[in-house]
Amino acid sequence: MKLNILQANMHKDDEGAFLGKTIFEVEGHKAAYEITLFSKRGKEWDYSLNYAQESGLEAEFVAVDEWLEQDDDVFDELLDAARNTLSE
Repeated sequence: MKLNILQANMHKDDEGAFLGKTIFEVEGHKAAYEITLFSKRGKEWDYSLNYAQESGLEAEFVAVDEWLEQDDDVFDELLDAARNTLSE
């Protein structure tokens, strides 16, 4: 699978936790995706995957979620896109 990042952002909340999101497309998929990222200290990350706007095919969504779970490089690419927008 090949992805294309459309938009990304990240900020720190009042307690210093990192909150971010990256919107991306996957080649050949009907809908764009949004990954929401959270970390209390910027080391261990929780994420949630959703459709960015309109819903797509469930099989495609499941495939992307599994891809993120199995391929650290893909997850890191999406995380880095958001982290790179963080103003210190």
